[in-house]
Amino acid sequence: MTTTPKTPQAPDTLSDLIAAEDVLLFVNAAVTATGQREFRSSAGEQRLSLAFLHEYVRVNYRPVYAATLALDINDHNAALIVEQLLRTADEAGGADEKRAEGRLIAARLAALPPQRVYRLFRALRAAKVNNRRTRAIVRDWLAGRADLGHDAVKYRTGLKAVARHTHLPLPCAESGDFLFAPGRRVRYEHPYLDAYRRAHYEQGALYELPFTVAEGFAARHGVPREVFLERIAPRMTRLERLRTERARDLTVMPLTRLALYVLSLPFGERVARRAELTGALRAAARRVAGPYAGSWGRVAAVLDDSYSASGSAVKRRRPLAVALGCHFLLDALAAPGAYTAYWTSGTTDPLLVRPWGPTPLGTRILDALEGPGPSGALDRLVIVSDGWDNAPPGLAGEVLRVWRTRLDPERRTSAVHMNPVYDANGFDVRRLAPSVPTAGIRDAEDLAALVEIAQFAEGRTGLAELLAYLDRRVELFLKEGRG
Repeated sequence: MTTTPKTPQAPDTLSDLIAAEDVLLFVNAAVTATGQREFRSSAGEQRLSLAFLHEYVRVNYRPVYAATLALDINDHNAALIVEQLLRTADEAGGADEKRAEGRLIAARLAALPPQRVYRLFRALRAAKVNNRRTRAIVRDWLAGRADLGHDAVKYRTGLKAVARHTHLPLPCAESGDFLFAPGRRVRYEHPYLDAYRRAHYEQGALYELPFTVAEGFAARHGVPREVFLERIAPRMTRLERLRTERARDLTVMPLTRLALYVLSLPFGERVARRAELTGALRAAARRVAGPYAGSWGRVAAVLDDSYSASGSAVKRRRPLAVALGCHFLLDALAAPGAYTAYWTSGTTDPLLVRPWGPTPLGTRILDALEGPGPSGALDRLVIVSDGWDNAPPGLAGEVLRVWRTRLDPERRTSAVHMNPVYDANGFDVRRLAPSVPTAGIRDAEDLAALVEIAQFAEGRTGLAELLAYLDRRVELFLKEGRG
């Protein structure tokens, strides 16, 4: 796939620079923004800002817009991109561009959680999108599902809506009867369908159903929660086990989710379980680091645990959890004994961080640059913050400007700012200084990949390099999808 803008210009023109900035701005938004309330902006502001960005990039850089599906963007924006591409199918270019979009859409749908895909299909139905391309994509996605009988039970409303909207015959005749003519059959051959039928009057049948469906029947039958969770455990997925209070298997939790869990515990419990929690965080970080563990040399991190890191009611402590996850991941990526963390609060105990106080980023960046070790020995400086430097305001940007222009113009030390919060008013994540690239981040696990993207924001590479990078990511994404 060639991700060329609609109106290509000569290399290194002002248009190229603007196009590269537009693409990076959209990638940052697609990684961080979820249309939910943030610390400094409402859900409505977030959705309005995000809707503008999607339309702007789709209209002006449609191939790049589609190629973004191959990046580590969040599921909310991936679904929005697919929806917009299908709603505007007539705007696609030639046959090659249409085929490229179709392959990317199919690969991304295969990677999305099924409940989000069914929600996307319902949104297309509400928008009355039912073109031939949409029906083909829906048909292929349904054909790729492992068990439509399972979907008919677990995602009943979604499957029923998409089948009715697209007029597609379901591969499983029993599923069609179950959804549209439930009284036609006395019993079903499919175990899930028949268990659903029996669960209305037979308590034991509910333990043959998926967890989320069985949960409703258990409440209807008055089954005690503890008894239900004990018996339904074999039917639960990994994420369902993680969401229940009875099962907190720290050894399988993803890094950011584990950080959120740790931050949800009272200080007393964190202290009492220090060895267990620290060991789990380090193990999760080592899994993420993989073969790159110890390869980043001497690393210093400035981590934001100010009050704004508390997030919002719908994203509680999310920014702080990302910072905590990045702390342990950077420790794993750095050379042994060559990592130092500087929290904005001044704490030296990452397990007991809490969101409070102002954001003295400038002071902490100075501490990091003047940290232990011989002068110039620092290989990487990583800043994880929402970018609201306020103690005093603007000091971080000035420190970085002077450091980059006067003390390290040769860029011996790589510096990057990771921002976990989308700024709806600025249509981007908030930046600290033009001399230091900023990338949006939602999960600490994506740190290494996002550092690679951030290099394009330094101004030392142009649109051609960025498009080549997108082409490589698309090729890899589609190859992995086929596997």
